[in-house]
Amino acid sequence: MEKLHPGARWQFRIGAYFLFAFFGVFIWGFLIGPFFIVIISLLTLHTWAIALFVVLSYFLFVLIGAEIYARMSYNRWFYEFNDDGLKLERGIIWKRYSNVPYQRIQNVDLHRGIIARMFGFTSILIQTAGYSARPYAEGYIPAVDMGQAEKIREFVMKKIKRVNRNSGI
Repeated sequence: MEKLHPGARWQFRIGAYFLFAFFGVFIWGFLIGPFFIVIISLLTLHTWAIALFVVLSYFLFVLIGAEIYARMSYNRWFYEFNDDGLKLERGIIWKRYSNVPYQRIQNVDLHRGIIARMFGFTSILIQTAGYSARPYAEGYIPAVDMGQAEKIREFVMKKIKRVNRNSGI
């Protein structure tokens, strides 16, 4: 199984910052923050000290939580091209295994966003017949080296031409 490009860590990290910042407001604001406010106010500290502590601890929570999530996401994303098609494995708590047979592949697109251009990788979108979940394709590989992505694209396009020729299409 192949691993993703190392630059994908930043892609996962930025996504995790947004995720933790959004949900962290609810978690920290309604569960953990009030607990700390009560504890610190019992210690008879000033109001500004309580507010400063809650805000700084929230940012620390977001940074640490997002970093752990991003590293775990990156380390648990694998892909492999075998004789039958593309095999994907991903997920932290709930593992997701996908197989995309060459018979169903319609097209292979390469996509490079701003983060991908900064770190030198590209996303591969392998589109299949009947898959309509947007914005990704069924065979989505988030980060592959640009040269490797071109080789993968050529390999898959040759495979689907061969499969279509052998099946009489």
